[in-house]
Amino acid sequence: MFQPVSNKSDFPNMEREILAFWEAHGTFKKSVERNKDKRDYVFYDGPPFATGLPHYGHLLAGTIKDIVPRYQTMRGYHVERRFGWDCHGLPIEALAQEALGVNGTHEIRQLGVDKFNEQCRAMVLKYVDEWRKTVTRMGRWVDFDNDYKTMDPAFMESIWWVFKQLWDQGRVYKSYRIMPYSWKLSTPLSNFEAGSNYKDVQDPAVTVRAKVLTGADPAWGETSLLIWTTTPWTLPENLAICAGPEIDYVAVRDVTDNVCFVMAEARVSAYYKKPEEYQVLARMKGADLKGWTYEPIFPYFAEYATAGAFRVLNDAFVSTGDGTGLVHIAPAYGEDDFRVCKEAGLNVIVDPLDASCNFTETLPEYKGRFCKDCDKDLIKRLKHEGKLVHQTTIVHSYPFCDRTDTPLVYRAIEAWYVRVEDLHDRLTRNNDSVHWMPDYVGDKRFGNWLKEARDWNISRNRFWGSCIPVWVNERDAEDTICVGSVAELEALSGVKVTDLHKHFVDKVVIHRDGKTYRRTPEVLDCWFESGAMPYAQQHYPFGEGNVRSEALGVGVDDVSRFFPADFIAEGLDQTRGWFYTLMVLGTCLFDKSPYKNVVVNGLVLAEDGKKMSKRLKNYPDPTHVLDAYGADALRLYMIYSPVVRAENLRFSENGVKQILRDLLIPWWNAYSFFVTYANVDGFHDAELVKPSSPNVLDRWIVSSLETLVHDVAEAMDVYDLQRSVRPFVNFVEDLTNWYIRRSRRRFWKSQNDDDKMQAYRTLRYVLVQLCKVAAPFTPFISEAIYRNLKGASMPESVHLCDFPEADAAARDEALERRMARVQTVVRLGRQLRTENDLKVRQPLSVIHVVSANPEVRAMLEGFEELVTDELNIKSVAYGADETALAEVSVKADFRKLGPKFGPRMKAVATAIAGLSSAQAAALAANREVTLEIAGETVALSAEDVVAQRTPKAGMVVASEGDVIVGLETALTPELVQEGLAREFVSRVQNLRKDADFEVTQRIAVTVDCDAEFRAAVEMFADYVKAETLCEHLTFGLVCDGLCVLNDHDVKIAVARV
Repeated sequence: MFQPVSNKSDFPNMEREILAFWEAHGTFKKSVERNKDKRDYVFYDGPPFATGLPHYGHLLAGTIKDIVPRYQTMRGYHVERRFGWDCHGLPIEALAQEALGVNGTHEIRQLGVDKFNEQCRAMVLKYVDEWRKTVTRMGRWVDFDNDYKTMDPAFMESIWWVFKQLWDQGRVYKSYRIMPYSWKLSTPLSNFEAGSNYKDVQDPAVTVRAKVLTGADPAWGETSLLIWTTTPWTLPENLAICAGPEIDYVAVRDVTDNVCFVMAEARVSAYYKKPEEYQVLARMKGADLKGWTYEPIFPYFAEYATAGAFRVLNDAFVSTGDGTGLVHIAPAYGEDDFRVCKEAGLNVIVDPLDASCNFTETLPEYKGRFCKDCDKDLIKRLKHEGKLVHQTTIVHSYPFCDRTDTPLVYRAIEAWYVRVEDLHDRLTRNNDSVHWMPDYVGDKRFGNWLKEARDWNISRNRFWGSCIPVWVNERDAEDTICVGSVAELEALSGVKVTDLHKHFVDKVVIHRDGKTYRRTPEVLDCWFESGAMPYAQQHYPFGEGNVRSEALGVGVDDVSRFFPADFIAEGLDQTRGWFYTLMVLGTCLFDKSPYKNVVVNGLVLAEDGKKMSKRLKNYPDPTHVLDAYGADALRLYMIYSPVVRAENLRFSENGVKQILRDLLIPWWNAYSFFVTYANVDGFHDAELVKPSSPNVLDRWIVSSLETLVHDVAEAMDVYDLQRSVRPFVNFVEDLTNWYIRRSRRRFWKSQNDDDKMQAYRTLRYVLVQLCKVAAPFTPFISEAIYRNLKGASMPESVHLCDFPEADAAARDEALERRMARVQTVVRLGRQLRTENDLKVRQPLSVIHVVSANPEVRAMLEGFEELVTDELNIKSVAYGADETALAEVSVKADFRKLGPKFGPRMKAVATAIAGLSSAQAAALAANREVTLEIAGETVALSAEDVVAQRTPKAGMVVASEGDVIVGLETALTPELVQEGLAREFVSRVQNLRKDADFEVTQRIAVTVDCDAEFRAAVEMFADYVKAETLCEHLTFGLVCDGLCVLNDHDVKIAVARV
């Protein structure tokens, strides 16, 4: 006997029971170990920060990372799944600052780096337990006990080894460059980090005059160069003005102020609305302006005039799209500014900002104030000094720090870089070997990024992270030592090293050849650690016990056990994050992509399309969704959406409910149906038997199951998760709403004949095999059903089974196509009943099925009983001529006729309007019609016209493709009576359910009704009794339970017998 199953499903509770089963039986561990002697399937888990609770983005990525390893394990691979934690970086530093009550790098240093870093260490795993609980509740199998942490000494030592390899290749260098800088965190960021959080901001836009000292014609009188900027705070640091060498410039006299301004001719109309407001004095190219000198706009750095500052330079980056065509150059705050000055030999950088972007004492009037906060005062000063020509505001997109949500400042920073720009071809070649899902992400988004990749800023001016292992000579910054291991540092310093964090290794000093070396103060970008995790999580190349094997060496063969990964998955934003850093380091170290297959998911947004926000509370808490609907529903909702193909998902709680209603509940009800009737009939084969039934429905559902296995495996083998779920969803629909609906009477009938046994064996087999197919996607319901229905010799868990292999011999594709045609006819019949208010329980006399294609009619013949029983119709009539059902007319489709017939279109349209009914019917049936028009033969097809059908009296008609269905709507007295009897049966069945009767419970029914209704029930009394298990049917007084059935007042009472 099978364990009884209620049709009132409680999925969250069922899932908790399954979690307890897995925990008690060590099922995850068993699933990994059973394939330990098989080929490894390598999976890398990108490490999340443990500084907050997991959100839907994490749950989505985790589901993808669970489905693929589960599937590959069932395919016979050995798949280890280690969880990882990103323990370093700005998120944990922000929490530590808040906990310690310090703000900024200055206060951290005052407190002490050792105290600050130990606070970080103490807090970094604050939410680990919550993560483990939520990830486990989602059904994800991953090894938390053997996880890796980026703060572990072994991991950090491997990071040093990776760095040393790059150093030895000559890829690491230190340089001043313009970098995005987070003033809130006092550290530069990499270019790819700066591109993830753009916002529209309103900034001042000012036009300023710079008085020309040399270069202008003295006849012009006082002359000024006009420059435009949206960052007034950078004007005190102005060191040059740049003109485009090929741009046309003019010197114009301002009629009102009688002064001369120089600007691009294309920009004059932006400053003067009328020609009479100015006078053109001269025209010149930008090349003619080169070398002009001007008076510094502010006096703070005037001394640099002798070094070549405050003159006009030339460069082609200048445009006339906005501003004046003359660009204000502050080399400390702009990439083009920095480059142009450097190329011109102006090697001066003035940066009067401290680590928090506050002005220093160099600008005493503004000392201690945040630079952008000084814009208004600087503009006011310019106006007072007569240098402000025009002032307005501009709204533009600007990058913000993703960690602090504060605007970034681009400034010249001395930082450590990895040379990447010479790797474009190698990176692109390695990327070409990767299978991306979807492919356009790899080909376009990621591929284009690799082709334009800039040198990578890997240093951060922070405290809690992997230290850059470079020791610098106190007296000669060019004299450096790069350390690649703990043993190497200990040998160089004579100091025992137990921790590789900043507050430990900064105390380690190297003395060599009479020189003293101290570590450079920066720490590594945490993306460097993430990109190195394939090696660091293995403590490569040092191995167990921190001892490096001399025989190991360095090469692709040495890492083949764990490199490259067969599969990784993360969000679309990681094309400029983890995917990128993995690829750069894999290419540098082994000239190979570190991954073979990538699944890229999109963002999970709130239902209104906005970013999910705890403050706005615009999304349901994940815990609520799991407690209300269960993990299977949430998993399936996310995977059965375009979000697994890098598109965004607007999360909807109703969407999760819909998955529950449309898929999981029907699937569970099918399972409950089987168990209920199998137990009633005492069916319980000890082993699962593969059916060999002659019944057409059994053969069809088994064939459909094999097609499902084939389609799911085919999609999963190319990592198309959405496509893999689609046939699974369709199959459950076919199983519940076609196979079981059409087979119910086989289970209900009293005699236990061979057909009934075949039905039981078929349904059990299909349900168990379906569990195996669905197990990677919906691990809980699959486990629950499998454990109750499995054969005695089968594994204890569905997750210890092999994924089914599609059995080609069991597939009958012709039968599947025929059944699909039958379902089309039934669907059209249901549609006609709904559209024309023809009640389902009201029998009709005839359904007409018409197709001009004899093959279609042949496919449908033999399935009449299915059609009539499903649609409650007495007979099926086939035909080839749809005019027997409806008057068919067509009208010209001008969108199609125009391109096809050109100037003859009107004549063709007129001919179409005059077609006969037979010709119109031929076109509607997708047959070609030939006409003579103006002496020419014209061939018309169904695509040239729009068909219209007017049903004949007493008929309703619908069509799909080459099938037309018509229902005769006339009702005879006998049909009306049968309709009343069927309504009565339905009502009694509902009363049985409301009374919670067992399916085998025999009942007595008393009916209080009018004579017409009684006559109908008596006419079909045998049918009524058989359907409702009624032993006694009587007519008499019933006090309660009034209902209206087809306009008849009826009272019904049911009782056990």
